[in-house]
Amino acid sequence: MPKKKINYREAITEIEETIQAIENEELDVDQLSDKVKRVSELLKICKEKLHNTEKEVENILNEMEE
Repeated sequence: MPKKKINYREAITEIEETIQAIENEELDVDQLSDKVKRVSELLKICKEKLHNTEKEVENILNEMEE
């Protein structure tokens, strides 16, 4: 089954929840490794979305100047 495409807000929320769980020492060592890997994936998704959005905004602004 393909993974649901996550949006930026969902990714940030999941990252924040994971950070909170780590800070509250709610994760055991096995969970910690999995969660850190997941956060790494989410950060890549967020970075890509921000980069794409920046390009789109720049294109729009350039079009407005023409």
